[in-house]
Formats: sequence, structure tokens, C-alpha cells
Amino acid sequence: MLTGEGKFGELEQLLFQAAFAEYANQIAFGIPMSQGEIVRPADFGLKGDDVVSFIQAAGPLMGGYTPALKARLAQLIAEHPKAVTQGATALDETMEMIRDQFAKFATEKVTPFAHDWHLRDELIPDSVIAEMSALGVFGLTIPEEYGGAGLPKTAMCVVSEELSRGYIGVGSLGTRSEIAAELILCGGTAEQKKQWLPRIASGELLPTAVFTEPNTGSDLGSLRTRAVREGEQWIVTGNKTWITHAARADVMTLLVRTNPAPGYKGLSMLLAPKPRGTDGNPFPAKGMTGGEIEVLGYRGMKEYEIGFDGFAVPHANLLGGEEGQGFKQLMQTFESARIQTAARAVGVAQSALDLGLAYGLERVQFGKPIYAFPRVANKIVAMAVEIMIARQLTYFAAREKDEGRRCDLEAGMAKLLSARVAWAAADNALQIHGGNGFALEYKISRVLCDARILNIFEGAAEVQAMVIARRLLEEGGN
Repeated sequence: MLTGEGKFGELEQLLFQAAFAEYANQIAFGIPMSQGEIVRPADFGLKGDDVVSFIQAAGPLMGGYTPALKARLAQLIAEHPKAVTQGATALDETMEMIRDQFAKFATEKVTPFAHDWHLRDELIPDSVIAEMSALGVFGLTIPEEYGGAGLPKTAMCVVSEELSRGYIGVGSLGTRSEIAAELILCGGTAEQKKQWLPRIASGELLPTAVFTEPNTGSDLGSLRTRAVREGEQWIVTGNKTWITHAARADVMTLLVRTNPAPGYKGLSMLLAPKPRGTDGNPFPAKGMTGGEIEVLGYRGMKEYEIGFDGFAVPHANLLGGEEGQGFKQLMQTFESARIQTAARAVGVAQSALDLGLAYGLERVQFGKPIYAFPRVANKIVAMAVEIMIARQLTYFAAREKDEGRRCDLEAGMAKLLSARVAWAAADNALQIHGGNGFALEYKISRVLCDARILNIFEGAAEVQAMVIARRLLEEGGN
């Protein structure tokens, strides 16, 4: 199909050849989980003979990533840089139009200003959010009956990738709306859907996800923030941290413990409205205090810690109208959230490639562009190969979700790989910049900081790997 559509030309074919060769070698000799952690066959109890048998079977494939192939890929990438993102994606005409629209928006309204927002640690301007709202970002996958566009998760990937390519903060603005809408669609009552979804879809309400606590992290079963019912209200007491875009948000998806018994069964989800704050008074609501957490990157929405002491939420805003469903409701959002995070990571990685390639072609040393040196060009080639695989896996997970199939395994794999690829791409692109990359004035310094968070949020890489392993073992036993 791709060949017939002209999307599987020489560049795409060589990228796939390089990818299969590289990953076959990693299976045989070790898969990098991080810069200092490699998983080898022996870790799974495989012996030397097993590895030898694999090499004998995959030998022709493993030898495909040759210096000649790298040189040709480097040439093709320099000649057709846009083809690295446009080829072999198997997107239909509608999705390609969406990609073009949001690529244009990012190029004109985001990329020229993102680095200044980062350096000044400023919130993304309200005018940009208003334009995103007009483009339908916040209601992208919300059904039309609730005022959304009713588009598939694949569209979410396209939009998230292109916006994150401009700036991860902008690409992440839609994440909070996606999570809130998914929670309400999957677990809300009919009345809650009518009340909240149209206002989220239009951008009238900006949500924020309030789940994490200072001592819980991934261990949600030990969550301690309490909500006690008093008449027709829930009174919330406790502390939350790492809350993105909290001050400017209008509604919180707030995970609380409504039953003192330990574990997941006592958790409930509240749709908690709040007034928008300002820099001087970020949390003007009664019973709510908090402050900003200063961070290396991912700055455009800012991170906050929040304290609740007598904060009131109407009982009607208990998601689903039933206690004890909070953990189950949250789990239903994880597939979409991780797919979107993978798409954001692909966008960040692509931004790193763009910056590294441009610098490599412009920077002249010893009478020629540094891109002419294989050690530089090969870094760009490696980025292109890994980004292509990460993108393919992310879009596959999205298509599985769109078809209504369970895809927590695919979503987890996409998120884990894409986050690692983004960090590697940013690190290598900074290396191409040399000392200039370490200077704050160069955009790659921001991209490096932005990329680092991707291995942590929406499931830390270590937890993600354990979940993937558990699912693989589960499937292997069936």
C-alpha cells in the first residue's frame, strides 16, 4: 500500500533496513534501557548457544546497517529532511491535512517564541491557548454529541507530535483535556458528561490532573489525601505535588481516599472546580494553598504543589456517582495517556533531529560542514532510524485503541521506547552543537531539558518496563 502511494521510497526502505538490523543486534547483544543499563540475553536465562542460534538465523538481517547504508541515508536525509516525518506513516488524506495544519501553526505561532518562554519561565500565552481552542485541540477526540470533533486517537497523535515538535509545553496542553475527557467518558454519569464535556471541548474549561502525592509516586495504593462527606459536599484534606498547569486550570480531576481502608478500593475521583489563579495568588480558592516547583524544562505550564485543608467539592461531582471507583477509572485512561505521551516524545525527538541537522549543515570546520564527517552524520541517521520506529509503534498503538482493542502493552511499549529515543536524540543533537549546545541561548539546551521528563511522567521507565514484562509473560502463558 505504501509503495503504491509513493510513501515507501529509497529513504523509507533504508530506514527500515537499518532499524531491523539495529534491533536484531540489540536482541542478540543487549537492549539499552538507559545510558547505564543494558538488558542482555543472559538476564532472561538464555545461554550462549541460544544467542548463537539467533545470530545464525538473523545474521543476514543483522549485517544490514553498513557504513555505506549510513552514508546514503545521511545524504537522503540532508536532501529530503521533510520526508523523515512524512514518509511511511500510513496516514490517510485527512490525517495528512491535520498534520499540515498543526505543523503550520507550530511553525508560525510556537517555534519562534518557545525558547523565550522557556528562558523566562513563562506560562504559554493565553492568546496561543485561544488559538488552539479555535483549532479544536481540546475537543479533538471528544464525541461530536458533546461538542468535540470526534476524531480518532490517531489524530491525537498527529496533533500532539506536531505541537510538541514546536514546544512540548504546547503539545502537552491538550493532555489534561484528553485525560479529563477520557475519565468522564468512561466513568461519568450521563449528567456529568453533559455538564463537563462540552465546556472542556470548547476550551472554556482547562482541566488539570491532581493525582500524585509527595510520598506516593507510582504507588497510588498508598495515597493519603482524604475526602470526607458532609451533607452534599466532600471536604478534602491532604497534599498533592507535581501538578501541571494547576494555577491556570478551572477544574481538577482529583484522586482522593473516601474510605480509610488502605489500598486501591478506597479511592474515588472528584471533578473539583476552582478559580483560575495568578502569579501573585496562584490558588485563591478557600481551603487550597500551594506554590510553584521550579524545574529544568517542561516549563510552559509550570508545576505546582498543592495543600488542601477543608477544600469543598459538591457531592454531585463524584465521578460516576459511586465511591471506590477512582483507581479503576484512572486505569481506563492510561492507554490513551501513554499513547499521547509517546506522540509528544516523538515530536520532541524530531525537534532535536531538526536542530542537530540544521546545525550540522551550517557549522563549518576544516573547510566543510561538520555533517560531512561520518561521526556527526551517523548521529543524525541513528536519530532518524529510531524516531521512525518510535513513530510507527505509537501510531500502531493508536490504531489499536481506535479499533477498540486492548492496547496497554502496545501503549506502554510506545511510551517507553519513544521517551528513550527523545532523550537520546536530544543528547546527540546537543553533542553535535558542541560547546554551543551547552549555552542557554541555543534551542537544543531547552530540548534536552524538555526531553528528560519523558522518562518519568505517565509511568516512570522502570515501572513501565515491569508492566510490559508482566503483560508479555501473561500473554506468553495464554
